[in-house]
Amino acid sequence: MTTEAATDREPDVFAIAHEADLIRVRKVLRAEAQAAGLNLVDATKLITAGSELARNILNYATGGRGRIRVERVHRQGRQGVRATFADDGPGIEDIAQAMTDGFSTRGSMGLGLPGAKRLVDDMILTSAAGSGTTVVIVKWQR
Repeated sequence: MTTEAATDREPDVFAIAHEADLIRVRKVLRAEAQAAGLNLVDATKLITAGSELARNILNYATGGRGRIRVERVHRQGRQGVRATFADDGPGIEDIAQAMTDGFSTRGSMGLGLPGAKRLVDDMILTSAAGSGTTVVIVKWQR
């Protein structure tokens, strides 16, 4: 991931624990995307990726609980939105396998994580068995 600096504004940080939180995730990402000057297509990509990552927390994290931190960032005169999704769940044993199209531990199509990565400009996934998962995504204005 490239280096970027957060703006002076405090980030939005909140829990993800219920289906209704998905609406809040999408709403906050939409507002930050608009404030950062992302066009409609890029804002939609960010919201879609963020919604998928939030749903993964509900589906895979211990107790279906995690958190999100959303902030506007800037780099070389461009603005963007960085969203960090974290949980204290069981973690991902094999990240490379989880990032492979079609891999699923629950019988889904297995497009969530690799699909989210294709929708954003930067994505870092850190995880290990028993230690939770953190996914950081960034979408930059064009």
